Amino acid sequence: MPSPLLPISPAARARAQALLDFIDASPSPWHVVDSAAALLEAAGYRRLDEADTWQVAPGTRHYVVRDGSTLAAFRIGSAPLTQAGLRLIGAHTDSPGLRVKPLAGQTNGDWLRLGVEVYGGPILATFADRDLSLAGRVALRAPDAPLGVASRLVRFAAPLLRIPNLAIHLNRKVNEDGLKLDRQSALPPILGAVQDGLPAADHLTRLLADALGVDPGQLLGFELNVYDTQPGAFFGPQQEFIADSQLDNLGSCHAALMALLDSDADNAESSAVCFLFDHEEVGSTSAKGADGSFLDDVLERIGLCCGLGREDYRRTLARSMLVSADMAHAFHPGHTGAYDDQHRVHLNHGPVIKTNASQRYTSESLSAGVFQLACERAGVPWQSYVQRSDLACGSTIGPLAASRLGLRSVDVGNPMWAMHSLRESAGAADHDAMCRALAAFFKD
Repeated sequence: MPSPLLPISPAARARAQALLDFIDASPSPWHVVDSAAALLEAAGYRRLDEADTWQVAPGTRHYVVRDGSTLAAFRIGSAPLTQAGLRLIGAHTDSPGLRVKPLAGQTNGDWLRLGVEVYGGPILATFADRDLSLAGRVALRAPDAPLGVASRLVRFAAPLLRIPNLAIHLNRKVNEDGLKLDRQSALPPILGAVQDGLPAADHLTRLLADALGVDPGQLLGFELNVYDTQPGAFFGPQQEFIADSQLDNLGSCHAALMALLDSDADNAESSAVCFLFDHEEVGSTSAKGADGSFLDDVLERIGLCCGLGREDYRRTLARSMLVSADMAHAFHPGHTGAYDDQHRVHLNHGPVIKTNASQRYTSESLSAGVFQLACERAGVPWQSYVQRSDLACGSTIGPLAASRLGLRSVDVGNPMWAMHSLRESAGAADHDAMCRALAAFFKD
């Protein structure tokens, strides 16, 4: 039997709206971290730089950013780390989609298109006939900056691109065979008509320079997402569902941040750390991914600032625990055969504990028990998900982060439909429930 249906209370609705606002302000991993930093700054968290000497002590609140799209935020409690350990929550800032190639402009007939690469595992058909645009960061010449290069965020708010479907008259079997988009020839979105006298590659450079108010000669490069400009929305007879892009995994990023801020207090005993990593959707093996050094570097520097030697640092880790927060597959009534009958999870029925015997998820009985107790303290139900035994199971940052440090870990997430679609959906009550459960975990 599923857990009890959660009511869509005014508080839950407000928290869901805050999530949609967070997503809509964050169309790329760099914008995600920028949005997160704004929330933290407003709550009194002070930014640290990895190149500076850190001053961290009990009662302080800080955050640090690596290369613009990975962030760690933490507060140090009054209890000694060797006795209380650290409570950690990890999520990821990236979502599957399309990334613009460096020399993006290409012409076909009289039309200019942008060459793109597929990032991660998106449902490509969902990008067709959508109001698309571009967001990300641009590298600029800056003689006074380190190594002579600086970055600026850029976002085109209005629709800029489109991937039109081929008419059914020319693709008669599309409804039987499904929409298939060749990644090289069919996926590049249309930008506009070719302009005489301007090389194809210069069209995007000119757009970026105009958007930033700089000379085109200052541009050195860019990293751009193709994103959906349609804002998030509630839907359903009681407005009990939400729809937006990037619910996987900005739902977990926002919940982790809210849990950190909601559990904050001047006299807090526990020490809490929130990690938001980039590159999870492509394996996490990078300088700012969960399989890179950022996790180790931040925790080691916290320990050093708090006077821990190597022995005491290892003692601290032995008393610490990680919650890996990533979204979960909700039961879809139109595809009942995709699920294990005993482990169906449902929208608006609370957070999900995800388990896999092959350790694609890190949950085990003790770590799952810790999260269950946090849910009980928060007054929210929880659900249990296991993938069908004849289907391959996805993974998260959990196994990578836990194995690097030897941490006890549990994988959790909120249930959702259409994971990796350009337009995903979830329950309007679940986000508040997850925020409350994670806050209870941080308070433990």
